[in-house]
Amino acid sequence: MQLPNAEQAVITREKTAGYALSETHPKGGSKAKFFIEFGFHPDRWEAFAAALRQHCLQHEVSATETTPWGVQYVIVGTLETPDGRNPQVRSVWQIDHGADYPRFITGRPA
Repeated sequence: MQLPNAEQAVITREKTAGYALSETHPKGGSKAKFFIEFGFHPDRWEAFAAALRQHCLQHEVSATETTPWGVQYVIVGTLETPDGRNPQVRSVWQIDHGADYPRFITGRPA
């Protein structure tokens, strides 16, 4: 199964530069080190967002979970990176209750 409405996925600067690419974020710091190692950078967060968008369009959902806020979708697959090493990444997306589009929640090594 593909991520529903993946072409409408919302990937914000806050979730990329401010979290997943922020080495000083209390929860995102270790993830940031991983993604930065592959050539992503908070100042060029749009490149990371574009890679995440391709990730959710190219790979199928491997798990779902209903939470109090909506349905979360897990996608595992290669992520195209600036340095070309393209690691396996686990990304999590959520469609909030009342919404019909997914938003990026988090990512980490698979």
